Amino acid sequence: MRIAYVCADPGVPVFGQKGASVHVQEVLRVLVARGHDVTLYCTRLGGTAPAGVRSVRVRSLVPAGADDLAGREASARRAAVALQRRVVEEGPWDLVYERYSLWSRAAADRADVEPLLVGTPSVLEVNAPLVQEQALHRGLVDRAGAEAVARDALASATAVTAVSEPVARWARSAGAAAGAVHVLPNGVDTDRIRPGARPARPFTVGFVGTLKPWHGTSVLVDAFAGLAVSDPTARLRLVGHGPQAEALAAQSRDLGLAHRVELVGAVAPEVVPAALQEFDVAVAPYDDPEQDYFSPLKVFEYLAAGLPVVASDVGQLRELLDVDGEPAGLLVPPGDPAALRQALCALAQDTALRHRLGNRARRLAVQRHRWEHVVDRAVGLALAGPALEVAG
Repeated sequence: MRIAYVCADPGVPVFGQKGASVHVQEVLRVLVARGHDVTLYCTRLGGTAPAGVRSVRVRSLVPAGADDLAGREASARRAAVALQRRVVEEGPWDLVYERYSLWSRAAADRADVEPLLVGTPSVLEVNAPLVQEQALHRGLVDRAGAEAVARDALASATAVTAVSEPVARWARSAGAAAGAVHVLPNGVDTDRIRPGARPARPFTVGFVGTLKPWHGTSVLVDAFAGLAVSDPTARLRLVGHGPQAEALAAQSRDLGLAHRVELVGAVAPEVVPAALQEFDVAVAPYDDPEQDYFSPLKVFEYLAAGLPVVASDVGQLRELLDVDGEPAGLLVPPGDPAALRQALCALAQDTALRHRLGNRARRLAVQRHRWEHVVDRAVGLALAGPALEVAG
């Protein structure tokens, strides 16, 4: 099939190192591996194409710079419209697969775009309620405009895939037909990320991800301080970078743990499998119970690496860490360092428990969460249903 993959979000460097970047790359890898002829339309490259996607044709249109928020929004919208027109000009397509962004409606059947994409099957992949997220965390001047774009994009897609039920509810409320919305959590490359040998070493707790406040890494450092008392050799490795890095380093020094907490910094996606093999336990310590809509890539990577997972009991994590009624990890209340410390101590002291949870984690990743399952399901949903018509 000829497939147009569209990511018009200037915040997502498609060949970069962010979680969203990895997501784009993995979807492209599956489409290429399935033998499809893929063209990528994007507004930010972020690097060179990684292995597995180098056969993808790339059409990149960078938004013009602007000093103010309103100017950046207008620029991003113009770039998205230009990308949409290029998608149309270079068609026809057997499928349009779009990652939802604030200003893009590449698969929409719009009366102002000629020729129309009428009847072209399309997937709109929704990873977050972006209108709400942008307004809350970064600011949104033209909220009405963003909501109008969302309505067009959501209503026009043959299939809307949402990474979680809260995201699916938002998509329905924002304009998608109820029958077009399907919950499809994220996935993982279980060939690239595998369990590794566990040589004799100090017990190591690990985290992979951007060091942002809502990821709960300060709670993790507090919890580790308790573990460090009972296990004087234990180590904590934080793999990633972000706005909390300096505060976490200071917190570790204040707790007398500077020599036992390692801030590794950001690593390239191809280095993540080796980084995970340095862990005995992996943690997803989200501290905000209201942040329940995400489908965290880090947890799927932890599972694929065969690591016992300790995660906050928020969003879909309870459901994800379940293998036919048996846990693949331990859940703790969000923002509770004492409960997190207790879980880490239990795993540090019980090698057999770690092995049981890790084996279940790996089995869960392979059986249910491979990227092939996710992408094949999304494509199948789009091809199975008729395109929805929207008034121009």
